[in-house]
Formats: sequence, C-alpha cells, structure tokens
Amino acid sequence: MAELAVLIVEDEPLVAAAHAEYVARVPGFEVVGSAASVHEAACALARRPVDLVLLDLNLPDGSGLDVLRGVRAAGRPVDILTITAAREVEPVRTALTLGVVGYLLKPFTFADLRDRLEAYRAYRAGLDAVPAASQAAVDAMIGQLRRPTDPANAPKGLDRGVLDDVIAALRGSPGGASASEVGRALGLSRVTARRYLQYLTEQGRATRAQRLGGSGRPEIIFTWRA
Repeated sequence: MAELAVLIVEDEPLVAAAHAEYVARVPGFEVVGSAASVHEAACALARRPVDLVLLDLNLPDGSGLDVLRGVRAAGRPVDILTITAAREVEPVRTALTLGVVGYLLKPFTFADLRDRLEAYRAYRAGLDAVPAASQAAVDAMIGQLRRPTDPANAPKGLDRGVLDDVIAALRGSPGGASASEVGRALGLSRVTARRYLQYLTEQGRATRAQRLGGSGRPEIIFTWRA
C-alpha cells in the first residue's frame, strides 16, 4: 500500500508541528500539508487528494465541523480523525453522525495517535484486500477503527493515570511548576514527578527553564507548551 496522505488542520503552530512530528514517526503516512482555519482547510482539500485529515474543532473562523460538512457535501473520499480538546457531548455526536473515523481528545500521547493511525491503516488495507464485502469483512474493518486506546499507553515505567494528572497539574500552572510543586499537589515524590515532567519535555509538550529558588540555588521549572 502506498503512503497515506495526511492533512493537519490546527491553528496553533506548535501543536500542528507536534502532530506532524508524531505522524512522521508512524510508517505508512505522509503529511502533505497543514491548514490553520476552515478556509485554509477547504483550499488545501481542493488543491490535492488527501486520505486522512487530522481535524481540530476549534478554529479561528469557525468549527472544524464546518470542514467536515464541506467534505461530505462535496462527496470527497476523505476520512477525518478529529483531534480536539472539546469534551462537550454535542460535537462528539455531530462528528460521529458525519462519519469520522476517530475522535481523539487532547492532551494525548504519541502512542494514542499511533494506535489510531495504525488502526486506520489496517482498515484501509482491509478495504483494498476485500474484492466484495461480507458481513465478517465489514465487521472486521469497523472493529479495527473502533478498537479502544490501550489505557497503558505511556512509556515503560510510567502510569497513564498519573501522567494525565501531571499534565492537568502543569496545564493549571500558567507560570510553570517545579517537580517538587507538582509532587506536593499530587502526593508524589519529587523524583517521581520529575520523571513524568521530563518525559513531557522530551515529547515537546512541556518546556524547562531555570529560576532562582528560595535557597538561592537554581530550580528547574516546567511549563506546559500546548
């Protein structure tokens, strides 16, 4: 199977770059463009064929659902994987009604996106391999798309639930936080909190800098990036 062409629709440049980096790490996919608005997405889709769109719902000139409606109205054979922080039930229902192949909530790990991309590629391979649909074949293809994310999707030695708590703590600290501060907030040791914060930094989802601590010695501060 040829590489599947991916369009990223995301208005935050750092987030769009992170998505592109993630996609590049999954074999069988190629990012062929990006768009930061509903209008740019419509233009990009009109310029060239695309297999899959990674679609944010919160765009500066409208909703990502408008992009999805436009794709369906035009009859384009394009699949949509929604990637959004929106947790309201109505956008989820609308997106599913319009036929998205997945709905991924921010924040997420590379493994979360990788699992969905691999499931989508398996689904496409199944379509190409079956000359005529049978109930078993259809069930298998739908099952590929609907398989749940592994709750253990976190690096070895890290717990997904704790990782989510650390992300929430960091997002709630606009000025940044040290490993000690995150540890106290979550009931973790400084060493444990630092391991999770360092992982987020390595993933490009947090930054680290130094500030002068109360003892006069430099202290490492972690800040959420996206």
